[in-house]
Amino acid sequence: MRELLVKYKLVIRFIVTFLVVYGVLTIGYHLYLGFSTGAKYYPDYMTNLVARQTNALLNSIGYEANILPHPKEASMKVIINGKFVARVIEGCNAISIIILFLSFIVAFAGKLKTTIFYAFAGSIVIYAFNLIRIVILSAGLYHYPWRREILHNVIFPMIIYGTVFMLWMVWVNRFSKSIKPNA
Repeated sequence: MRELLVKYKLVIRFIVTFLVVYGVLTIGYHLYLGFSTGAKYYPDYMTNLVARQTNALLNSIGYEANILPHPKEASMKVIINGKFVARVIEGCNAISIIILFLSFIVAFAGKLKTTIFYAFAGSIVIYAFNLIRIVILSAGLYHYPWRREILHNVIFPMIIYGTVFMLWMVWVNRFSKSIKPNA
């Protein structure tokens, strides 16, 4: 048994580090959500921010967009030209995806400054891609409501998770010190 632990030490360290970081960040995020209920920003600050930024971007590209709190659920309604097209829920704010990204980066840590910078920059990239994804999805749902399932459940998850995967690959291949070159 000891031989296996020694042989797979790096793999075990990666898994444990990933799970610990993911657990701590997820618990912290759920505490944040619990404390933000009934706060100034409905349904929570980050979801509200994503909805407001979606609204601003839609208006900046020529749509007449508005957002309203959903009366029956914890979400913000996205309305384009008077037509309700989408809702921004807590899962749309990219925080859970950023937590997943950060957990991987820390588990495959490189130099401290590089790790911190890449974690911060990658989080911004994911947030921005997510915001663009919601804007395009909202416009797509306005013009092609019959394509809702493929847009929401296939194409746009592929974009956001594909972005995270690409960021991980760049990290592992360029910055992580966990990968040793073959001698």
